[in-house]
Amino acid sequence: MGNEKIYWNGGAMLAPLPPVLVTCGTMEQPNVLTVAWTGICCTHPPMTYISVRPSRHSYSIIKESGEFAINLPTTALVKAVDFCGVRSGKNTDKFKECGLHLIMPQKGNVPILEESPVSLSCKVVQVIPLGTHDMFIAEIIETAADARYVDSKGKLNLQQSGLLAYAHGEYFALGRKCGSFGYSVQKKNSRRKKHKPSPTKD
Repeated sequence: MGNEKIYWNGGAMLAPLPPVLVTCGTMEQPNVLTVAWTGICCTHPPMTYISVRPSRHSYSIIKESGEFAINLPTTALVKAVDFCGVRSGKNTDKFKECGLHLIMPQKGNVPILEESPVSLSCKVVQVIPLGTHDMFIAEIIETAADARYVDSKGKLNLQQSGLLAYAHGEYFALGRKCGSFGYSVQKKNSRRKKHKPSPTKD
């Protein structure tokens, strides 16, 4: 028998999500806000989105500049993630309060967070009003990765960074690895090791 289900009206119950730190503005006048409504919406070209309330201080900055950066969070940044989600940059220097530092990427005009293991510089291509939030659909024009998480073969090992997740009002550290993409259909190596025949005696 299947598990019993309880049904509610439609709601924002998708989880977990990355509570990303979104930077906007310039080095001279920067801002940062926490966004959980984000994700990837296309591979080629690489496209992402963030959904922001028009009442947020960062909303007009992003809409006017047409650029923002998504900075992935870690468990070490959890306090900053929460603070930047409940305080407004209109009257608070979040960078000073949270001890965050900005650097400029090679592409784009929006600074990224030095403390983030991965930052995505984004250029807005479309804004869609949805209701409480407007969705900024953007092309990812550059990815900046912390060199300490890139091995000698050029592979990014983000599992070492302690990524943060958000689920229904609570923050969680990502747990143990339980599979890799495509492992469920990968064929097992059935070839047996070939042993050299033992020499025969005359």
